[in-house]
Formats: sequence, structure tokens, C-alpha cells
Amino acid sequence: MPAQSRAGSEAGGSIVDLSWLLALGAGVAIAAACGLRAFLPLLFIGLATRAGVIHLRPSAGWLATDLALLALGIAAVLEIAGDKIPVVDHALDAVATLLRPAAAALGAFALLGHWPSPWAQITALVLAGLSFGVHAAKAKLRLGSTVTTMGLGNPLLSAVEDVLSFLFCWIVIVPAVALVAIALIAWLALRRRASRPQGPAVARRPHP
Repeated sequence: MPAQSRAGSEAGGSIVDLSWLLALGAGVAIAAACGLRAFLPLLFIGLATRAGVIHLRPSAGWLATDLALLALGIAAVLEIAGDKIPVVDHALDAVATLLRPAAAALGAFALLGHWPSPWAQITALVLAGLSFGVHAAKAKLRLGSTVTTMGLGNPLLSAVEDVLSFLFCWIVIVPAVALVAIALIAWLALRRRASRPQGPAVARRPHP
């Protein structure tokens, strides 16, 4: 959770709800990032916590310890490097089917610092589902690239995913961006549904 949000929540009760919303935005961002990379987002929030930029739930403070940062750093490098190798990337996607949602649940729960139980746990599980959706879309796109480019385009796709995951990580520090994105997506979805043409009206024959 961003330090500014924590300070605001301590300053007055009227800001607490806003801090909860910002924490939710950060959770959405980290879940999306984990859908692309399992370890990079956890490493990012660990380093950001170590630098005092964000504050995690006390029970998740171990993410900022030396041992955790070292392990996450090594795992992140191995995942990023392995994802650039054809065939190995599909093996990683298979293993990550459970790993990435689990990482998203952990990261989101760590960021929902002011959320009470059981809402923090429930929301973390929902965001794990979001992460799984991102992972599934990524795996499907990678499979399509393998078929159409014989795997030659996979390293380029992987590099794009690295950048996107890193950008999602940075949104954790400015979670209002995630909230604006959620609102925009919801508005576009509602507008598209409202503008969807209805079925053709059945013409009635005049009675003789």
C-alpha cells in the first residue's frame, strides 16, 4: 500500500475508504503483473517496501527480507530468461498455471493492508482469478505465435510481456491509475452493451 495512502488513512476516518480503494487498485495491478510473470511482481513490491515507498500487511513483511529478495531475484531472472527459449516457454506456462495465480493472491493480500478479514482474503482470491485470466490469454497468444512463426516470434512476445509486467508493477505505486482504468473499462463495456443492436422486430401481418 502506498505510503501516502497510509498517512491519509491515519489522518482521518474520511480517508480510510479511499485508502482501501487505492489498495484495491494496487492489488489489481499486481495481479495483472503476476499473470505475466510470477516472481518479478513479488520482487518489485519487496524492494518497494524495503525502500519505504509502499507498506505491506505486517504478516507479509517477510517479502522485504534479505533472503526473500535474494530468492525472488534469482527466480525472476530464471523465469524471464527461460521464457525466451522456445519449448521451455510452454513448459513454464504449464507450471505457472497454478504458480502465477498463487503469486497474485499473495501479492494482492500483502497490499490490502487495511482491509479486514475475511474481505482481504476473499478479494485476494478473486484477484488470483484475474491473474489466471491474464495467464491463460498469454499462453494462448504464445501458442498461436509458435504455430504461425515456428517459435521465432516467441522471444519478442516474451520481451513485450516483461515490459507490461514491469509497467503493471509501477502502477502499484500510483494505484489511482488502476482505478481509472477499471472505471474506463466498465464504462466502455456498459456503452458497448447499450449500443448493441436489438434483434429484428417481427412484422405483424394485417388481419383480413
